[in-house]
Amino acid sequence: MADRISSPPRPESAPTRSWWGWGAPDQALSDAECAALAALVPGAAEAALPVPAVGSLELPAVRVGAPAALAHLLSSAPADRAAHTYGKAFRDVVRALYGEMAAAPDLVARPRDERDVVDLLDWAAGAEVAVVPYGAGSSVVGGVEYRAGNHRGVLSLDLSRLDRVLEVDRVSRAALIQAGALGPGLESQLRPHGLTLRHFPQSFAFSTLGGWLATRAGGHYATLHTHIDDLVESLRVVTPSGVSQSLRVPGSGAGPSPDRLFLGSEGTLGVITEAWMRLQDRPSHKASASVLFERFTAAVDAVRAIAQSGLHPANCRLLDPGEAALSGVASGGGGSVLVLGVESAHGPVDGRLAELVALARDHGGSPVERPSPSSSDRPASGDSAADTWRSAFLRMPYIRDGLARMSVISETFETACTWDRFPELYEAVHREVGAAVQKVTGAPRLINCRFTHVYPDGPAPYFTVIAAGRRGAEVAMWDEIKAAAMETLGEQGATVTHHHAVGRDHRPGYERQRPEPFALALRAAKQALDPAGILNPGVLFDAPTA
Repeated sequence: MADRISSPPRPESAPTRSWWGWGAPDQALSDAECAALAALVPGAAEAALPVPAVGSLELPAVRVGAPAALAHLLSSAPADRAAHTYGKAFRDVVRALYGEMAAAPDLVARPRDERDVVDLLDWAAGAEVAVVPYGAGSSVVGGVEYRAGNHRGVLSLDLSRLDRVLEVDRVSRAALIQAGALGPGLESQLRPHGLTLRHFPQSFAFSTLGGWLATRAGGHYATLHTHIDDLVESLRVVTPSGVSQSLRVPGSGAGPSPDRLFLGSEGTLGVITEAWMRLQDRPSHKASASVLFERFTAAVDAVRAIAQSGLHPANCRLLDPGEAALSGVASGGGGSVLVLGVESAHGPVDGRLAELVALARDHGGSPVERPSPSSSDRPASGDSAADTWRSAFLRMPYIRDGLARMSVISETFETACTWDRFPELYEAVHREVGAAVQKVTGAPRLINCRFTHVYPDGPAPYFTVIAAGRRGAEVAMWDEIKAAAMETLGEQGATVTHHHAVGRDHRPGYERQRPEPFALALRAAKQALDPAGILNPGVLFDAPTA
């Protein structure tokens, strides 16, 4: 039987988050650092955009009043409204820097339990108030921004108080976890049980379990169980039409999966409040290595061989020459870099790492010498390239914000395709998206690529575009580049998103990708579960007309 935690400990206080940009305010780049960074981008602005104080923002008037029975859950404070207006995409950061707050919600709700969620949805449906579920606001696709304009008010439903691990089933290696649990708090509550969810997206410290589930998030681990989907036993979801609780079993062939209906639904069909999640024993054996390739095509062949080998490395990140240089892991001679990592809770992993390195060597790779392997309980491997990449990976969103303050366009988009299509996709992105960037900015541009995840049948390439923009026109320029990227991905038969979700920004690409019979079924589900059309209008579906 699972152990019900009678009084679940509240996790450590969540870190203070920036209202306008990524992550922790004290980690943001200073004005001097922004200027130094922009000096590397020809045509960048000479001075950083100032970060406005919340008190100086012109927020729209609150249009709806809090009912007395729910007033203790609701806030109309400017700081709350400003922090819940946007996600963390480039266009969100830029608009916040310019103080554009027209999309601010009228109210922010912080329910304490599922009953509060039910009451809030009941009130919103009757009052014609749109409800935007909010985990920690790390969406980079317009997933938490209200753009519809047809409701009498907007409520941002912040689930951060639902942040506890409620039950742990050590025998079955699973736990019942509330949807508002942030990554670090979730892991800290599992650690005493020797367990881990083993899901570490780049936004780990600033995103929640519910957000991962609603967006079908991809974790840091590059092979095997890459998406949160693979870790779900069952979901509990509050919809305006009732509460959905799926059966907790390891597998089932009983018709279409109810969990699959809500995974990736992005708050449009219901609000995920709890989930039974599959866990793993905490790894105690880790090792990593990096391999250099002179030719990117040879590196791609090596990664395909690794993905099809059944060795399932935890980390398998391939960085093309530009990305390797940007991350600081390229050697003096340049080239592509493959970062490999393995881990286990049960025994040494050095033999498996040696097999992976041998596969890479067979395709022309040159392993980088590293310190003694980590076959004991030491958590780190000591591979300098892997450590450098990891540091750059976690720091990159702050750098993106620094570039935004210097009016430098920084766009990232990720996708997935089959191995046979990747060479042409890679060339098409450089050709078509590169031409669009040149047309929009008229400035030299940088287009880099890395593999974030790999599968036996294809990779998940992640592209980064950097070019100087024009002050005051950054959002329009970004939108045009984003449209060109979506068009190119569609033409190449690649998905519009691998793990960043659809939101409002990816909807045109998603609608081209989505089969029409499935769209009909999904619209019917929306009508049945959310007849008033209040849940996250404009995401996945057209917002209801006035």
